[in-house]
Amino acid sequence: MHRRAAPDLPMRPGDPVRREFDYVRHGTQTLIAAFGRVLGVVGDTCTKQDYASFPKSLFATGAPTTAWHVVADNLATHASESVVRLVADLCGIEDELGGKGKSAVLAAMVTREAFLRDAAHRSRFPFTPRHVSWLNQIEIWFSILARKLLRRASFTSQQDLKARIEPFIASFNQTLAKPFKWTRTGKPLAA
Repeated sequence: MHRRAAPDLPMRPGDPVRREFDYVRHGTQTLIAAFGRVLGVVGDTCTKQDYASFPKSLFATGAPTTAWHVVADNLATHASESVVRLVADLCGIEDELGGKGKSAVLAAMVTREAFLRDAAHRSRFPFTPRHVSWLNQIEIWFSILARKLLRRASFTSQQDLKARIEPFIASFNQTLAKPFKWTRTGKPLAA
């Protein structure tokens, strides 16, 4: 997130808008989001605890019997101990989960991912293969956010960025939200 060091020079006949390349950096914000109706949480960090609290709040929006399929990429936070414990609680799994680096499900990233992928669980996390996060529809929505809100914007603070993303999500849900239709013809899927 940044603010340009100098204001843009306006467009004139025959000349495009001129934008200063130099900027003042104000920090970053993390956006953890889910797609259907877009649910997003803007925060200062993206720790394992931050990510685990997102599916917890997401799962709370449905009935206790709702089946969840959370498509996620291979970021380590998506298969953390806290997410495994959340899914185990949600699915009523009382098996011993072990400990990170020690035994059972929590022993390693591979075993945690296998547990989260398990089709027998009511709530599961199918992970996208490495380097194909573009298959995840939320990535398409992130590109919409970038094009419609972030690309030419300038932000004075982290709070300014957050204050502009949250209303964008609400507006998108009211006016633009619709399922993307996958095509075999290669037509763009943008909204």
